[in-house]
Amino acid sequence: MGNSHRVDGRAPVHGFYASSSWIEGAAVRQLEAVAAISGVCAVAGMPDLHPGKFGPVGCAILADHIHPAFVGSDAGCGMALFALDIASRRLRIDKAADRLRDVAKPYDGDIAGELAMHGLAPSDFDAALGTIGGGNHFCELQAVEEVFDPNCGIDRDRAYLLVHSGSRGLGHQLLERQVADGLRPLATDSAAGQAYLQAHDHALRWASRNRQVIAQRAAAALRCEADPVCECSHNCVVHRADGVLHRKGAAPSDQGLVVVPGSRGALSYLVAPLATAPKEALWSIAHGAGRKFDRSSMMGRVGATRSDRERLARNPFGGSVICEDRALLVEEAPEAYKPIAGVIGDLEAFGLARVVASFRPLVTVKKIANERPRREDRR
Repeated sequence: MGNSHRVDGRAPVHGFYASSSWIEGAAVRQLEAVAAISGVCAVAGMPDLHPGKFGPVGCAILADHIHPAFVGSDAGCGMALFALDIASRRLRIDKAADRLRDVAKPYDGDIAGELAMHGLAPSDFDAALGTIGGGNHFCELQAVEEVFDPNCGIDRDRAYLLVHSGSRGLGHQLLERQVADGLRPLATDSAAGQAYLQAHDHALRWASRNRQVIAQRAAAALRCEADPVCECSHNCVVHRADGVLHRKGAAPSDQGLVVVPGSRGALSYLVAPLATAPKEALWSIAHGAGRKFDRSSMMGRVGATRSDRERLARNPFGGSVICEDRALLVEEAPEAYKPIAGVIGDLEAFGLARVVASFRPLVTVKKIANERPRREDRR
């Protein structure tokens, strides 16, 4: 069970992080503020917890109403892991980086046909399909570092692809509509609640397809095929018998394997959530390393010199980072994130998950410099 406490009769707050973990007081205060909202039943903070605009990122919230603010501006944002039918040892990093550069550009495929094939209605943001976006989004070519569970299905010789992206402008538009209406809680059976859920579900399906198209583009660039391993959304609402479960920067623990990535300069971990996990975790686990420093504070902290900027374009494993936006390169520097080993250690210590494999980054693709930033990329 996590570190639980209750303030002034509010809903219980459960923290699944050690006292030695880097958790900002502002994030804990945001958890407690959420717990004070009428109708909120329980709140769970994960070890990647950090402050957000409308509430903490890295948490799960159970309530009796839909709270669009808890989902945020990128409904459907999530992770997808793919196995490539190419041996990692055959890859030349610089050559692979050159080939993957086009993945950061707009998709020139048949978007309308792609959406129609998968039953997705047209929207105003479909031109962004197959694109990564900005902020902490990425497409990363990886090699297996270690396999801890030989039965997990991970082939240590194959290369893998991890895609982190979301619904692009769809999620932002969805939240902006709610802001215009006062950002109030919505009853699930109300007309407003049903309208939100319909748009929310469309954004989740669109985001999932977006990750798949990104993976297809990357695989085509590398002249191989991509097979899905696992996928999940970490910004969403889920209906349960207990109430409405909101995940904001939290991965599901009831849908199979989950990738918990570190920064672009650290390992990523494939974990198996445990069925014996305490119910106070609200069927959720951490979704990544979590920010240690906000974006604005990174300016001047790293990247001040040419040599430092050149360092940011590589990773400690000898891999490459494709990012033509200098500001983003600094904002998303590895130093901006918590040590992933600590996050994984907390997941194991609190009985939430076990590690089955780890991956090291070979090529991390971010956004191109001339792509106009969208609001959801700046969350």
